[in-house]
Amino acid sequence: MRERPVVMIDVARLAGVSHQTVSRVLNHQPNVKPATRERVLEAVRQLNYRPNAMARGLAGRRSRVLGVVSFDTILYGPAATLLGIEQAARAAGYGVSVATLERIDHDGVVSALGALADQSVAGVVVIAPQAAAAAALRTMPKSTAAVAVEADANGEIPAISVDQVSGARMAVEHLLSLGHRKVWHVSGPRDWLEAQGRIEGWRSTLGDAGLAAPRPIAGDWSARSGYAAGLELASRDDVTAVFAGNDQMALGMMRAFHEHGIRVPADVSVVGFDDIPEAEFLSPPLTTIRQDFDEVGRRCIAALLRVIDNGQPERLTHSAVDPLVTPTLVVRQSTAPLRGAAGPGGMTPGPALRATG
Repeated sequence: MRERPVVMIDVARLAGVSHQTVSRVLNHQPNVKPATRERVLEAVRQLNYRPNAMARGLAGRRSRVLGVVSFDTILYGPAATLLGIEQAARAAGYGVSVATLERIDHDGVVSALGALADQSVAGVVVIAPQAAAAAALRTMPKSTAAVAVEADANGEIPAISVDQVSGARMAVEHLLSLGHRKVWHVSGPRDWLEAQGRIEGWRSTLGDAGLAAPRPIAGDWSARSGYAAGLELASRDDVTAVFAGNDQMALGMMRAFHEHGIRVPADVSVVGFDDIPEAEFLSPPLTTIRQDFDEVGRRCIAALLRVIDNGQPERLTHSAVDPLVTPTLVVRQSTAPLRGAAGPGGMTPGPALRATG
C-alpha cells in the first residue's frame, strides 16, 4: 500500500511536543525554547516533512500561497523565469498557484488575476513580456499586492527584469572588439518588450561607435524564423557578424549558413541571447548572453514580499530590491576576429566580458 504523507502530528509525536509547538517553530515565532526548537527541526528533517502552505496560511490568517500569471509557451526564457519564481517562492516558505494563459492580453490578465484572487493568494507575480500585458497591469485594483516581470507599468507596481539593453550592448561591443564594422540583428517580435530592449541596445551601441545600423530582420523567437533570416543574410556579401535576438534563432541561422557554405565563425561571427542549456553543445559552441533567471525569481519574490509586508493598499513605488538583473556575455567558439582586421580603434573587450567554454 502507498504510504500516507507525513503530517504535522507525526512531527509532534517524534519531537515529543504538541502540534501547536510545531506550528510555532515552522512559523518562526519566538516563544519556543532553543532546545525544543532544535528537537522539532530535527524531527522535520528525519521525517522529510513538507508543510502544507495553504494550511499554514489559514492557521496564521495569512495565505502562504503566491499567484503567478504566466502564458502557455515552450520558449526557454519565460519557462525558465517561471521556474526561478517557483523555486524562490518555495525557499521563502510559500506555495505557488499558476494561472496559465494561451496568450497574454488585457482580458486574459484581468481574468487570471480574478481567478487567483478567488484563491485568496497573498500576492501575485505577472510574467508580462508583451506591451498588451503591461497595459493590463495599469488597471489592476490598487489593493492587489503584485510584481511584474519585464513589463513596465509606469511605476504603478514594482517590475523586475533582465537589463536587455545592457545585454545587447555586450553582444555588439564584443563583435566590434573583434574588428567587425557592420553588425546585423535578427530581432524577436516587435510587441515583446525584451525584443524592443535588445533592438535599442544594438542600435545605440552601433551609433556610439559611429556606425550605421542595418535594417533589423524580424523573427518570432523560433529556430525556423532564424533559418529564414539566415537564408536572407546568406544572399548578401556584406555579412560578417550577426547578433541574434535569442539562441533558437541563432541555431536556425547557423543551419542556413552551413547549407550555403558559410562558415561560422571563419566567415560570419554569431552571438545569441539566453544561453539555453544546449548552447555550449552546438557546432560551433555558441557565444551568447546569459540571463540569470534564478536571480530574477529571487528578486521578484523579495519585492513581492516587501509589498505584502508593507500592509498598505497603495503601490510600493520605491523598493530596496534592484529591479534590473545584469546579464553576462559568455564567449565560446561562434565568434572570431574579422579576417585582416585588428578591431576599430584598437578596441578590446571591456570588463563586463567573461570568457567560458
